[in-house]
Amino acid sequence: MRYRLAAIAMALMPVMAEAQIVPTIPSAPTPPPPDLRATLSLSIENDVFTGTDRYYSNGLQLSWTSASADLPSPLAWLNRQLDPVMGPGQLRWGAAIGQSIYTPEDTERRNPDPRDRPYAGFLYGTISLARDAGTSFTLFELQAGLVGPSALGEQVQNNFHDLIGDGRSRGWDYQLKDEFVFGAVMSRTWRVPLVRFLGMETELLPSATLAAGTITSLAGAGAVLRIGQGLEADYGPARIRPALAGSSFFQPRSGDFGWYVFGGVEGRAIANDIFLDGNTWRESRRVDHRPFVGDLQVGAAIMWGGVRFAYTQVWRSEEFYGQRGGAQQFGSVSVTFRF
Repeated sequence: MRYRLAAIAMALMPVMAEAQIVPTIPSAPTPPPPDLRATLSLSIENDVFTGTDRYYSNGLQLSWTSASADLPSPLAWLNRQLDPVMGPGQLRWGAAIGQSIYTPEDTERRNPDPRDRPYAGFLYGTISLARDAGTSFTLFELQAGLVGPSALGEQVQNNFHDLIGDGRSRGWDYQLKDEFVFGAVMSRTWRVPLVRFLGMETELLPSATLAAGTITSLAGAGAVLRIGQGLEADYGPARIRPALAGSSFFQPRSGDFGWYVFGGVEGRAIANDIFLDGNTWRESRRVDHRPFVGDLQVGAAIMWGGVRFAYTQVWRSEEFYGQRGGAQQFGSVSVTFRF
């Protein structure tokens, strides 16, 4: 009987392997082929998804990423200068516009608590260069924008609150003053395939980020674990910085349908943050920022017929001394179209 069972088990092993019941180690990722389609991505982040209205209150970003094509002349020059640090990979360039809104915990006070987070609006644009090598994704981004009343944070927030019948934020007269701000960001994400089982893939995406400028200066490191199908299409969903950003584009390589669930962490060491430290050259409300901030995120994404939809739930640790209520929660929705 024992020999018969052994014979049956040996006969079933090829079938089990064919059905991918036995976990297998996937081969190393290959560089992506040239992509003739550009992408347009819209990201919305808001704490209303968790039933609150404080601190990082709202983020909105519209991003465009090119197909893999020749660069405009000024970007071609910049790309040549960055070649030693960007490394190999399929080349894309992109542009984005966005707005972020920050408020204190108590938005009903006309004169906010000076120990609470200052009101701030941030209106900005970015230009970026990206290289996708299959095993890694490298991004260089230049940022510039306005902080202060000209960023229209008060108008956007209160007009939206009027629209949904919610109370207005009353302390915007004490927001940060108008200031032109700028920054640069360099990030790299590595793709580390793990195992394949039951027709699903798993991989780890470690990442590192450096940012410098009057917006914020920081060093960050983190990782995302993903499980699903068609993972080679992207490096996680688009997010608004300073979050653990994925890729604002996706490029399916194994059919029109893909999906994944994910969880990740990131830690950031922060040297300056204008939204907490206050205006650079003028007196304004300010609080003492914490030197270390962490994000925990979980979410899911689906790709089908040239569209990617993703939702991310984020828990962010306290960002300044005296912050009440502990970690902040907010949700992030992104939708990306290939055309």
